[in-house]
Amino acid sequence: MKFQEGTGSWGEAVKIYRQPEVIRMLFLGFSAGLPLLLVFSTLTAWLTDLDISRTSIGFFGWVGMTYSIKFFWAPVVDQIKIPWLTSKIGQRRSWILLGQIGIILGLIAMVLMDPRVSLFNFAICAVLVAFSSSTQDIAIDALRIESATNEMQGALAAGYQFGYRVGMLIAGAGALYMADLYNWNIAYYFMATLMLIGVSTVLLIPEPNHIQDKRSSYLNDRKRSLISRLIYWLQQAFMAPFVEFFKRNGSYALIILVFISVFRLSDITMGIMANPFYLDLGFTKSEIAGVSKIFGFFMTLLGAFLGGLCVLRYGIHRPLIFAAILTAVTNLLFIYLSNLGNDMGGLILAISGDNISGGFSGGVFIAYLSSLTNRTFTATQYALFTSLMTLPGKFFSGFSGMLVDAAGYQVFFFYAALMGIPAILLSWIVWKKHVAATQNL
Repeated sequence: MKFQEGTGSWGEAVKIYRQPEVIRMLFLGFSAGLPLLLVFSTLTAWLTDLDISRTSIGFFGWVGMTYSIKFFWAPVVDQIKIPWLTSKIGQRRSWILLGQIGIILGLIAMVLMDPRVSLFNFAICAVLVAFSSSTQDIAIDALRIESATNEMQGALAAGYQFGYRVGMLIAGAGALYMADLYNWNIAYYFMATLMLIGVSTVLLIPEPNHIQDKRSSYLNDRKRSLISRLIYWLQQAFMAPFVEFFKRNGSYALIILVFISVFRLSDITMGIMANPFYLDLGFTKSEIAGVSKIFGFFMTLLGAFLGGLCVLRYGIHRPLIFAAILTAVTNLLFIYLSNLGNDMGGLILAISGDNISGGFSGGVFIAYLSSLTNRTFTATQYALFTSLMTLPGKFFSGFSGMLVDAAGYQVFFFYAALMGIPAILLSWIVWKKHVAATQNL
């Protein structure tokens, strides 16, 4: 079925979501979204239940740094063939399947390890899950882009995001409910079993067609030395996107990169301690699942919807300032909840503010990052931007447990709010730069 922009009725446009390509991406999105919380907030709840120190739990925030540096091995996933497997099912599907197998094995290994006996080995298993998951993400993104025309990419992305959010919901609320009814081992075994949905999808879908570009021809030219091909690969994979970005933006590029690195510093740093905080206040895992995960899921969607409307109405840059302020200020709601204690109304208020803020700022910031990319290097530059966006927050989140143990939750949330000030100041600078550039046109 062929689609063309600006033609046909709304009913015909909606039919695009019934296309096989979109349905495939929904299931692959589920497979990508499921592992994320299992090595992040859901994992911290498990460790809290086992009475692991908050300092040690905080260090597990570094496991998520794997997602932030995946651009380092993206060229490997793009170019290197897996012996035997790639020849059987293709380049994209073989790497997706390898990632899914790694996730399943890592989750099972986490269950078999007792973190109270060997926390380090348990952490290694969590890193395996995160590394395999991020590898799966790289290959799924490539398959999505190659599976359909440009006209269908919006629908494919929508199907992927919906499946991704459902996967996160099950890994968050579903795992907490199961742990409350049974235990954490059963919950993680069940999550590993659910990964078979993604495995089945990969085995059933077709491999997309690949276009061998100039870069691939150069890399596969056996007449050239291995050293020259390696140097060329490194230049094209890492240097060229950076060079183009700095040529286009000049010295202002440094301000942009700093702004990207601090924009989500506040909420990512806070996120690792959220579930331990709720449990320490006396909320049950079922209550946390119902409010934080299920109710929070819809609040995030509401925030994303409002962010999209503001971008349409006011452009990208003014909503950026509001998003930065909102991200920092909503951390103060958790100080309020800390004063209330085990109060369901306070929990709902804090979750509402935090998730609406997260959805709003996420939608606005994704639009901003997209506007920064050059179409020649869209995938690479966007991967670099998103990695830079999460890496500092993941790093600082590792120390969050130390601060909680030393000074308590209220001091921690206050400092998390203060960490949002640089983003507020830089968002104003970015807006002023945009206004000046627009006036000079």
